[in-house]
Amino acid sequence: MADGAPGLAALAEDPSADLVRDLLHGVIDPELGIDIVELGLLREVTVQAGVARIRFTVTTPACPLSGYIEDEIHACLAQAPNLRQVLVESELEPPWRPEDMSEIARQALGWKD
Repeated sequence: MADGAPGLAALAEDPSADLVRDLLHGVIDPELGIDIVELGLLREVTVQAGVARIRFTVTTPACPLSGYIEDEIHACLAQAPNLRQVLVESELEPPWRPEDMSEIARQALGWKD
């Protein structure tokens, strides 16, 4: 191997949690038309040994879209390099609050502070 050339281990590095979070901007809440990251629905992203663990919530416990969002997370992360597994968990505690939204989401929804 030439000096400076990456080894096989370097080629198989985990994607960063930031990259995974960036990819999850592609998961759009179908009712609101805004991605789960900007809506503040994404609670946690960790990546270790090729496994991404994603925790998210929904805007209300009665929301029927939890399964849809979970499926969309899996589909979205199928494009992530070097992930061999994606584990997704939906949680309701602590409950989502409008304050969890980014300024981008607030503006898109016409919310004023």
